[in-house]
Amino acid sequence: MSNYDSDRSRLDNAARAAWLYFICGNTQEEIARKLRVSRPTAQRLVTLALSEKLITFRFEHALKACMELAERLRVDYGLIYCDVVPTDPDNVHSLAGVAASAASFIEQTLASPTPSVLAVGTGRTLRATVDQIQPMDGRQHTLVALVGNIAPDGAASHYDVLTRLADVTKARYFPIPLPVVADSAEQRELLTSLQAVRRVHALAINADVRIVGVGQMDLEAPQFVDGFISRDQLLDLIKLGAVGELTGWGFDGAGTLLPDGINGRLTSAPIVSGTQQLIVGVAKGQAKVKAIYSALIGQLLTGLITDEVTAQQLIAMRSSVTIAP
Repeated sequence: MSNYDSDRSRLDNAARAAWLYFICGNTQEEIARKLRVSRPTAQRLVTLALSEKLITFRFEHALKACMELAERLRVDYGLIYCDVVPTDPDNVHSLAGVAASAASFIEQTLASPTPSVLAVGTGRTLRATVDQIQPMDGRQHTLVALVGNIAPDGAASHYDVLTRLADVTKARYFPIPLPVVADSAEQRELLTSLQAVRRVHALAINADVRIVGVGQMDLEAPQFVDGFISRDQLLDLIKLGAVGELTGWGFDGAGTLLPDGINGRLTSAPIVSGTQQLIVGVAKGQAKVKAIYSALIGQLLTGLITDEVTAQQLIAMRSSVTIAP
């Protein structure tokens, strides 16, 4: 990371701390919890915001609008964690902003001296995230996969996240060495009954934090584009009402996991709605809005990292449901 990027990240964190303190009225203890830093660090960030004149009688930092959106999303959807990054008007499809925010979130998680378990999904957005993480010594932590990375033809995914993250953090890691989708429900039961797989699933289920991508259900669905499911399987999922997927698990518009389709053959770690576990979705873009919304209202996610435009759409969708007769 360049000195410019490092300074910008530091000022961004200071701006967030100042917003929470001066505008939202949070205590330093609350700021520390929300930003996942120590209380002394939270105090230093607020002091830095003042010394750099990020806040005077009115909020001067460019992230003001993003912070307002993040707080609105947090309240509207009952989220534990939320961050909204600016949308690049010249490249609305760029993943750079959300990837940078997610990288900062992972770095803060793994910077803690207290051992923790971080469960990770896969996909383009999370791979872009891991590519921004700087080498660090996080060997006290454990990384665990939420999904396998082997396609039906035996090929591995180009978007493996776990191995790359372990390389840059030195953390111990546990992959799921299985095809994403088994040939049958019976084969899935056999594969997931293996002791090594059961151990990885147990680690994932009880992880302190999960971070995942969100896939939409259309002809650009990551599962289909990357060759993990066939066109017929994709169309079958859509007929069953699927609007999105998390680590392979298809869910409908209400955020309910589908009882049928390939869900019965997935080897991914199970997911449960309504949990108090921190499950952070990292996703943005028009194509994913419906999937993100459904995952949020179904409480499949308790955290979100997204961009301004997506956040605005999610807030509008929530508001329209709230005021509907």
